[in-house]
Amino acid sequence: MAWKVGTLMSARREFVELALAEGANIAELCRRFGVSRKTGHKWLARYRAEGEAGLADRSRRPRNSPERIDTEMEGLIVQLRQQNPAWGGRKLRRQLLNRGLEDVPAGSTITEVLRRHGLLETDGRPAPAPFKRFERERPNELWQMDFKGHVGLLNGGRCHPLTVLDDHSRFSVVLQACGNEQGQTVQSVLVVAFRRYGLPEAILTDNGSPWGTDWQSPWTPLTVWLLKLGVRVAHGRPYHPQTQGKAERFHRTFKAEVLQGRQFRDLSESQTRFDDWRTVYNFERPHEALEMGVPGHQYQPSPRPYPERLPEIEFGPTDHVRKVQQGGSLSFHGQTWHMSKAFVGERVALRPTLRDGVWEVWFSRACLGELNLREETDGRRVVRRRERE
Repeated sequence: MAWKVGTLMSARREFVELALAEGANIAELCRRFGVSRKTGHKWLARYRAEGEAGLADRSRRPRNSPERIDTEMEGLIVQLRQQNPAWGGRKLRRQLLNRGLEDVPAGSTITEVLRRHGLLETDGRPAPAPFKRFERERPNELWQMDFKGHVGLLNGGRCHPLTVLDDHSRFSVVLQACGNEQGQTVQSVLVVAFRRYGLPEAILTDNGSPWGTDWQSPWTPLTVWLLKLGVRVAHGRPYHPQTQGKAERFHRTFKAEVLQGRQFRDLSESQTRFDDWRTVYNFERPHEALEMGVPGHQYQPSPRPYPERLPEIEFGPTDHVRKVQQGGSLSFHGQTWHMSKAFVGERVALRPTLRDGVWEVWFSRACLGELNLREETDGRRVVRRRERE
């Protein structure tokens, strides 16, 4: 409200002098001077802190407006944005704070700085709505693995970036520039990762090569090798990429901050750039899903070491053990059941269920599916993969 007695400065000075007097009724003084209690106490606080100078009007310009921030700070913001062209105001602010700088402006102010310098890209689309995030409770409970398509190289070849992400921490376990998407290539990369970070409990992939063939029979030599190591393999639902939402989000970030607008000479140059960025991603780049923390502070290696020799698969005394024959089939109760060629030469265990005539087929720690002795069929009998729980 406006002051109603004399000039503003004199009225404010009179008000505070009266209000500071012993036994003054401040509420009544506010009523008489025609101001709210909030305004009256504001002027009292300013007068106590600054004297008469505190009673003067102040600019309505925000303290953290880009026009008023320190020139050196503005330069740092621009420089950091140019180094990380996909980072927004909040990520840049967190990085500046992590460097121990003082008087770092608000994220919204930094965004305005980017806009004034032409560093803010907008496409006119509304910001995505917030969503509920789901994550595993501890590191290495689940890794998400996928290829980020392929990119052309200046030497005429192709680079296939292989990514492995820890579901709990978003830690980039693997970011490898591969020359192909073959199972043996993936296995060699995983061996290096397992030796450094240990074995995860499970790995989630899609249903494509080299870790899947189709929904009913997704097993490949690569996934059989993982099962032998005691690593469960899960496959996302067909045509539902959101099952691997964190991997998809990582790929978008990786494309925006590393691949977009760049070309690499060969796999070696690609890997050098990937390694540099992976360090930034894991230990410097603030992550909104981690409350602006970094994945490297949330992750720790698995206590399960990688065995240099594959462990022997153990069977229980009541298991019915069968060897998978050529063509990927096994014999049981005088009938032939089709499984997967990936298990040729391997032994599997059959265990009865509470349902009459239904048996589970196990390999290492994984249930591969079920067979039903009472199933009526005109074609071949198959070990059917169970529906997801």
